[in-house]
Amino acid sequence: MTEKLKMSVVLPVKPDKLYHAWLDSKKHAEFTGDAADIDPKVGGKFTAWDGYIIGKNLELEPPRRILQSWRTTEFPEGAPDSMLEILIEPDGDGSKLTLIHTEIPEGQSEDYKQGWKDYYFALMKAYFSHK
Repeated sequence: MTEKLKMSVVLPVKPDKLYHAWLDSKKHAEFTGDAADIDPKVGGKFTAWDGYIIGKNLELEPPRRILQSWRTTEFPEGAPDSMLEILIEPDGDGSKLTLIHTEIPEGQSEDYKQGWKDYYFALMKAYFSHK
């Protein structure tokens, strides 16, 4: 059994800048406040939060869609990667980011839901409000 999440946030940043910031090691680290290493091409690997999150870029459709395999160090041994789809669309002067996170190991989705809110959405709102 796996679980899934779908969450959205409106951010004060244009879609192209948001898309590129997600895939840029330096900017990703700036908006989260922790180290990130991202190879921004299809097949490129990434790590975030000091290696807590790892994955690979599976599909890239600039500036509107990113599909990644995604896992944390908390996934059970032998569990397959989850899938993370980031959809970005214009919203007034900013962007709406919709995150669809599927194939999460059973019992872990509530922790990741809170993590996305606290360690991504809130930090991204603050970061892009000052840019």
